[in-house]
Amino acid sequence: MKILGIDPGTSRIGYGLIETSDGLKLVRHGVIEPKQKSLQEKISRLSVHFRELLAESRPDLAAIEKLFFAKNRKTAMEVAQARGAILSILLENGVPVVEYAPNEVKAQVAGYGLADKVGVAKMVKLILKIDELPGYDDASDALAIAITAANNRRLGA
Repeated sequence: MKILGIDPGTSRIGYGLIETSDGLKLVRHGVIEPKQKSLQEKISRLSVHFRELLAESRPDLAAIEKLFFAKNRKTAMEVAQARGAILSILLENGVPVVEYAPNEVKAQVAGYGLADKVGVAKMVKLILKIDELPGYDDASDALAIAITAANNRRLGA
C-alpha cells in the first residue's frame, strides 16, 4: 500500500509518500511551492502541481494534517482554503483520506505530543531507516503524517 502524507500550507505544501508492503519504506518526499502573489493564483498553481503528484504517485490512501487554531487568523483561513483544494482533488480522484491532529502525529512518531520539528524529523529518519532527509521540515512533517496513517491501519485504528 502507498500512503501519501500531506502537510498543507499556502507557501509550501509538504508531501511524503511511503510504501507499507515490507515495513515502512520511503518512496519520495518534497514540497510544492507556489510562487504566485495572490492566494487565488497560489491555489490554482498548487492544484496543478498536486494533480501531477497524484498522477505520478498513485497513492492508495492520503493522510492530511488537521487544522489547528492559529494566532494569525488570516494565515489560518488561507491554509484552510489550500487544504480544501487538496481535499477536493483527492476526493475527485477517488483517494480515501484520513486526518490527524498535529499533536496526534507527534505523539505517534516522536512519543510526545509537543515534540519539536527537529525531534519529529529525527524519528522519521529512524523509522524509515534513512540517513538524511534533505529539504524543508514540511516534507518530514508530511512523512510523519503518512507514518501515523500506516501505524493506525496496522493497529486497526
